[in-house]
Amino acid sequence: MKLNSKMKDSHSGDIRNVVVFLHGYGADGADLLGLADPLAEHLPDTAFFAPDAPERCVANLMGFQWFPIPYIDGSSEEEMMQGMERSVAELNDYLDEILVDTDLEPENMALVGFSQGTMMSLHVAPRREDAVACVVGFSGRLLQPETLEDEVVSKMPVLLLHGDEDNVVPPESLPLAAEALESAGFSEIFAHVMRGTAHGIAPDGLQVALAFLREKLGYETA
Repeated sequence: MKLNSKMKDSHSGDIRNVVVFLHGYGADGADLLGLADPLAEHLPDTAFFAPDAPERCVANLMGFQWFPIPYIDGSSEEEMMQGMERSVAELNDYLDEILVDTDLEPENMALVGFSQGTMMSLHVAPRREDAVACVVGFSGRLLQPETLEDEVVSKMPVLLLHGDEDNVVPPESLPLAAEALESAGFSEIFAHVMRGTAHGIAPDGLQVALAFLREKLGYETA
């Protein structure tokens, strides 16, 4: 099954690189694609893609999930892992299709996740054959940190952002993810704490992410 996807074309009309937004649990691609509006002017040659996760969300049938969450929807640990494995395969196919369709290399692609979308980004990107330009993860965590060191294939710059008042995904998830990434050999790990922010994306976090994307997608040296 191909992921249903939304897209916003580049500001300039030329596509030199792409940003792929991965939404959180119970949302959809449109939820994050709105971030393209404030970013596009500063990333003029970037096209933005935002897929819907492959499964309808059990807890919110209007939205989607990358995998079920046992303590929210009553699923089993096995069902969660099976759902995640399916989503990982479909997301990898989706990312490959974008690169083929745009005739770009992995180094021209950035992943930007929120919550469960961050979990997917941090799990999928290091296990892909070729490194993407970077990963930006808002308000998420690193799944299965104990397996990363043995399974990592490619290492890219990572920016982790988290609200210090997040009551959905604990703020401590940020340093735990950074520690695991460092142990796995990642050399470029950056972090930003959004003060006074719950489970969301604050303006200061978006500004930090924009500066990071501009640098890693080559705008600062262009």
